[in-house]
Amino acid sequence: MDEFRGIRVVTTGTKYQTEQGFTAIKNGVKARDDRRATPSEPKPPWLKARIPSGERFEKLRDTVRAHRLATVCEESICPNIGECWNNGTATLMLMGAVCTRACQFCAVDTGNPRGWLDADEIENSARTVGLMNLKYVVLTSVDRDDLPDGGAAHFAAVLAAIRARTPGCAVEVLTPDFKKKPGALDVVLDARPVVFAHNVETVPRLYKTVRPGSTYEGSVGLLREAALRRDRDGVAMRVKSSIIVGLGETDDEALDVMRDLKGAGVDVVTLGQYLQPTPKHLPVARWVHPDTFAMFRREGMAMGLLHVEAGPLVRSSYHAERHRPDAVAS
Repeated sequence: MDEFRGIRVVTTGTKYQTEQGFTAIKNGVKARDDRRATPSEPKPPWLKARIPSGERFEKLRDTVRAHRLATVCEESICPNIGECWNNGTATLMLMGAVCTRACQFCAVDTGNPRGWLDADEIENSARTVGLMNLKYVVLTSVDRDDLPDGGAAHFAAVLAAIRARTPGCAVEVLTPDFKKKPGALDVVLDARPVVFAHNVETVPRLYKTVRPGSTYEGSVGLLREAALRRDRDGVAMRVKSSIIVGLGETDDEALDVMRDLKGAGVDVVTLGQYLQPTPKHLPVARWVHPDTFAMFRREGMAMGLLHVEAGPLVRSSYHAERHRPDAVAS
């Protein structure tokens, strides 16, 4: 742990003690000699994000700051925050900031929270949605393998609290894979989100490197189970997933994943460019051109997917409000 002007600073790959009393690794990865930083040459011009602006964005930003609210949108410095907030959409992270997995593309801290949950989070999340006057909210979380149900009941409780306080707000859930948590998916789906999302993130060949602790079959299987439950119950729920490109996959491999997702009953797929969060994470293997993203969208729509969001700055919650069952197809 380093110091800056007398203040302790936790550097990437360093173990530290959280306020809740358990140990975590900053940014989720340890130092490795075989990792290199993404080349220092300028990023392609198409990766330049627009400065967020707009009347609704500014009002939401003032509300968030005045009430000290927390959103993934601000904390992850999302390039699409202006567009999403102007559309009345935001994403909330549940169950803390420490993940039990160590995905090599992700800068979330890694550790074992030992069952810790914020007792006030359910009501605070509902309060945040109400104060922000959101029309659409995405609920996501870190992986919580330490919880008996992987956090499924917590997702359901937050969703119910939001509906009780702001019934006009549609709720999407973006969940972990609930590995070895039988019944967890049903708990979440019983809460009736308008969209159920789980991200496969990458192609099967790269899973052991990119998502250690997870399996491609497990992620696609979860999405298939959600789609089967939707069809069995006859509910108008969309099933959604996301792919990160630039991790070393080929275009054909990405297209194969899209076909697998369509075959599993997925309705919506998003694709975006991988950006290396720290030099200790996986390097960027390639900058994917906008024309390639346009091809992904074109091919995905031809496969029969209802929505395909594909672009360098697209993230899994981009245009989320358009993916609800009562929205116009795009």
